[in-house]
Amino acid sequence: MTNYSILLSSNAKRRLLEIIDYQTSQGQKSYGKQLVKQLLKEVKRLQPNPHIGQIEQLLQDRNITYRYLVFKDYKIIYSVHIENYLIRIADVFDTRQNPDKMENVY
Repeated sequence: MTNYSILLSSNAKRRLLEIIDYQTSQGQKSYGKQLVKQLLKEVKRLQPNPHIGQIEQLLQDRNITYRYLVFKDYKIIYSVHIENYLIRIADVFDTRQNPDKMENVY
């Protein structure tokens, strides 16, 4: 079994930084860093079996099939590119937001 490579989109990177920034503004900088570390650890679970996440119903109108994993209050939204053995993390979406904001995933 081949392990897939993981690529974080610029959008996903920005979201992770926003998590740290928000937690820092709440006086919880170390918690924010720990949360991001845990999210990235969750992403690594995809490497040996990238199809463990469910298909994201809100993004079914796209040309790419997006899947997701849930970790705490976040959906890790990703796509699998079998031909390249690549998992692309498109977004880390805070599930406490309005789901319509998920339209920004690309």
